[in-house]
Amino acid sequence: MHGHSVRVAAADRIRASSRKISVLARIRAAAGRRYGGAMYGKRLIAYLAGAAVLALAGFGIYLAAIARDGSATVELAVGEVLGLSSVLLGLTVATRRPRNVVGLLLVCTGAAFVGVAVSDLYPAALAVDPRLPLAAVYVDLARGAWMLLYVPPALLFLLVPEGRVPGPRWRWVVAGLLVVPVLFILAAAFDPTPEPRYPGVPKAFRASPEVQGAIETFAFALLPIFLGLLVASLASIIVRYRRTGGAVERAQLKWFVLGASFLPITLLLCWAGYLVFGRPELGLAGLIATYLAIPASTTIALLKHDLYDVDRALSATATYALATAMLLAFYTAASFVVGLGAGRGSPVAAAAATAVCAAALAPMRNRLQRFVDHRLYPAREAAIAAIEELRQRTDAGSARPEQLESVLRTALRDPSLRVGYRLPGSAAMLDTAGRPVEPDRAPSGRSAAVRLGGNEIGVVAASGGASRELLREVASASSLLVEVVRLRAELASALGAVEASRARLLTAGYEERRRLERDLHDGAQQRLVALGMRLRLAQRHLDDGTVDVDRLLDQSVAELGDAVAQLRQIAHGLRPSSLDDGLDRALGAMVSQMPIPVTLELRTADPIPDDLATTAYYVVTEAATNAVKHAQPTTIGVTVCRDAGRLTVRVRDDGSGGAVVRPGSGLGGLADRVAAAGGRLRVVSPVAGGTTVEAVLPCES
Repeated sequence: MHGHSVRVAAADRIRASSRKISVLARIRAAAGRRYGGAMYGKRLIAYLAGAAVLALAGFGIYLAAIARDGSATVELAVGEVLGLSSVLLGLTVATRRPRNVVGLLLVCTGAAFVGVAVSDLYPAALAVDPRLPLAAVYVDLARGAWMLLYVPPALLFLLVPEGRVPGPRWRWVVAGLLVVPVLFILAAAFDPTPEPRYPGVPKAFRASPEVQGAIETFAFALLPIFLGLLVASLASIIVRYRRTGGAVERAQLKWFVLGASFLPITLLLCWAGYLVFGRPELGLAGLIATYLAIPASTTIALLKHDLYDVDRALSATATYALATAMLLAFYTAASFVVGLGAGRGSPVAAAAATAVCAAALAPMRNRLQRFVDHRLYPAREAAIAAIEELRQRTDAGSARPEQLESVLRTALRDPSLRVGYRLPGSAAMLDTAGRPVEPDRAPSGRSAAVRLGGNEIGVVAASGGASRELLREVASASSLLVEVVRLRAELASALGAVEASRARLLTAGYEERRRLERDLHDGAQQRLVALGMRLRLAQRHLDDGTVDVDRLLDQSVAELGDAVAQLRQIAHGLRPSSLDDGLDRALGAMVSQMPIPVTLELRTADPIPDDLATTAYYVVTEAATNAVKHAQPTTIGVTVCRDAGRLTVRVRDDGSGGAVVRPGSGLGGLADRVAAAGGRLRVVSPVAGGTTVEAVLPCES
């Protein structure tokens, strides 16, 4: 019984604890809903910090108006521009990502810049107006405040992009970055040397000589610790990048690294300024660019990581940075050989050294780009290498350019990638199988036009991870292969059209021969046979008077006339006899027999070869006959002109339109006849818009 009561009491305590836990969870959830939003969350803190920075910036403008110091005012303006830009970007991030602490860190970064700028201006303003407040505690604490400039960027390295450290152990780095600067500021406040910017201000922090020595030792010991914390924050980016597998987070980290890459560029600028001008002040421009680039790249990373191909930007930045470093190294070596003094003082020597550097570095540019791409931009390097390999294999005859699509799919690891080709005379993009390529209809589709000589000849489309900028580079590198595929497709299409046209002409020739045989057999041949029988009958009864020979001869003459007329009609079907007098007379005779008005315009000063005249005549007769039969036009216009080594035949009507060139139709046969003469036929026939049939035939003088 005692054991049972103990178990019952334990169960009651567990249920009571569970109820307490659930109540606490509901309280926390309600508090999170009520206080975790904009009112009491990170976003509200960022807004308050931004307002404080704006007030501090306004106070700095007031100090500049008092001090009237040009150089100090310029420094204040630069500091406030850098700081307020970071604050503005931080508020944007805090608004769009209220749960992320990165926005608040950007605001703190801007606050540090503005604070340092105002602090540097304050002594000049105090010298003009001694009534400005000044506390000895502020003077002492300001000695080590420079360390605060490094804390927000270091925290950004640790917390970008999600606002969390890469792992639990990295929390010690965050704690160190927050604690070490405070300890250093307190230790630096005990420095007994007077502050030269504030003469006459007594010390607020004092210590005995023994304690002072220990404090100085402690302060110096904090410097390498702080440096180690900064190095650790830089290493956290590498650790985070290796641990993450998401494409979005990797792109965000690359954007942040792109902004941070201005730090080594700043060092290169300092190096270049020292070599060329003898002063490292050139690095100031790089430092300003760095303090602008880091907040900007952080904002892009969090809000618009797919704005641009960050891999391409990183590759280009690294390539040019390495090229600049090599150039500076060559310049340093050349200047050392010539003589450092002569290199600085002689523009000729400096220019010669620069020319030598550029000449030495130019052949290495492509190799350097490939080296960087292989490590920072593997997708581009793989695609460009695959295209170059396919081009070489195509030249060697071991591959076909039509394999471009499959090669790019393998190189970019995107099975959905497609390559479209625009055949001459066509507006559609088709792949090698003849299927249309319409990438813009896909919601996540990206495409890049392939251009050659200013003309769009194809398209590369993908819906995978390839960016638009990468697709543009791939399209540019593939232009020659795409043009070869287009030419091969055009040639194959032309050969196919020639084969089909030849087959249709051969079939038409056979049908025409059978028609002639049938017409001769059923028409003229029958009449001539009947004529022969009548003449034989007249011969037999010429002397006995039983047959009316005169009437029989009259019938024979009539049959002979009918046979001759039929033979002329058959011969006219092969070639109109009216062409013997010229194309103009033949067309004039033809249009005069049309049932509707036809306007005829001829501009042919020189005689036209007989074969072209025959083709032109059939173009006009067929087009006009089709118009009258199918389109019910009210007028027809015929134009025949010869210029620039070609004969153009154009037939227009104002009928119902809708004519289409189909194999086996009248227009189809006409197209074959024109193609056989080496020309081309074009038919424009919008519905209810009339029809224009135009044949262009080569006609050498």
